[in-house]
Amino acid sequence: MLLYTNQSLGNGILEDISDVVYIDEQKFSKLETVEMAREINYLNTLFKNENKKYILIGPGRWGTSDRFLGVPVQWSEISNAAVIIETSMEGYPLDFSHGSHFFHNITSMNIGYFAVRNENRNCFLKREKLEDQPVIHATKYFRHIRFSNPLTVIMNGSENEAAIMVK
Repeated sequence: MLLYTNQSLGNGILEDISDVVYIDEQKFSKLETVEMAREINYLNTLFKNENKKYILIGPGRWGTSDRFLGVPVQWSEISNAAVIIETSMEGYPLDFSHGSHFFHNITSMNIGYFAVRNENRNCFLKREKLEDQPVIHATKYFRHIRFSNPLTVIMNGSENEAAIMVK
């Protein structure tokens, strides 16, 4: 299992996503989130051009209007993400937003929206599994990796639970 959370939105099972884009936490700076938004827009455009979906992972809130709380993207800049994961970091807590800033897009398009907070011992993201995958693209802040087999994403919205498994 790559991820488990009990703070999620979305329903169903996805079995056709191999690509993950995540922020390199060693390079993350809340002072540079506007530049991060430009980078994710570039990567999202690559996915649009290939008509592919991906899983997006990063600290703080995606789409926040306060650039110090997360990456201030517009929906069009992450529109090919099938799953959006907000994480916390040491010194950078996360208050799960329940997708309010993208709520219409998330619900109408059944996008998975997950939170993994370090202080919640029931949730986890195994970053070492991400680090073990081949890098397809690297930018200043992001790594785009691809698993050799598609991941299985299970979303149970009625229980607010979600999991991502590696085959």
